[in-house]
Amino acid sequence: MNPYLPLDIAFENNGRRDVLTLTLLQDERETILVDCGYPHFVEYLEQATARHGVPLRSVTKLIATHHDMDHIGSLAALKRMLPNLEVIAHETEKPYIEGSEKSLRVVQAEATLDGLTGQERAQAEGFISFLNAIEPTAVDRTVVHGERLPWCGGIRIVHTPGHMPGHISLYLPSSKTLIAADAVVVEEGKLNIANPQYALDLEEAVRSVRLLLDYEIDRLICYHGGVYEGDVKQALLDLIQKYSEEG
Repeated sequence: MNPYLPLDIAFENNGRRDVLTLTLLQDERETILVDCGYPHFVEYLEQATARHGVPLRSVTKLIATHHDMDHIGSLAALKRMLPNLEVIAHETEKPYIEGSEKSLRVVQAEATLDGLTGQERAQAEGFISFLNAIEPTAVDRTVVHGERLPWCGGIRIVHTPGHMPGHISLYLPSSKTLIAADAVVVEEGKLNIANPQYALDLEEAVRSVRLLLDYEIDRLICYHGGVYEGDVKQALLDLIQKYSEEG
């Protein structure tokens, strides 16, 4: 049994084709989904897991890497579908996923409103309304950097803040694979910071890339861009150098 399965989900997003790469982890007892896409993504998830012969209803746990809309948008719907689903996230992300604190993306978007007029302001207000419509969901278990989860050959939590303060990546030592989420993305065959203009702390995001050098990584599974294989260490060094020169 392959302990990890990248799930490429293609869909239409504002009139253009987009692809997200989620990850499914499995062992004899657990089936773990890492992130769950935008709102109304359950059908896509069912199709993606079925391609690998895994019913979506067999998922036992969901690890949310952070509370962006494309990572937790369908979390509440999944929880209704799977009442015993255990939701796991970094301790910093818990209040945002549960809705006891305002989404940091909403805070970020609201901060731009005073400088916008006309159609741009209307679009920003529509985006804020969309974010506010994402249903909160209870987090059953919180994790911290360095914590080792015992399932699927071992999952090590790597706190990779910057994109968001509680962003985590997942290291799978048995296969030397890192599920990067939005710590890095693949663009035109190269690694980059995910939407650097929207990173809540770009300097910290670059420091998180530097942290990844501490791990022996043969492949990265990036939420945007898919699986990156090759000389991962050199690719990370090149990315760090790029931002060092720009800084």
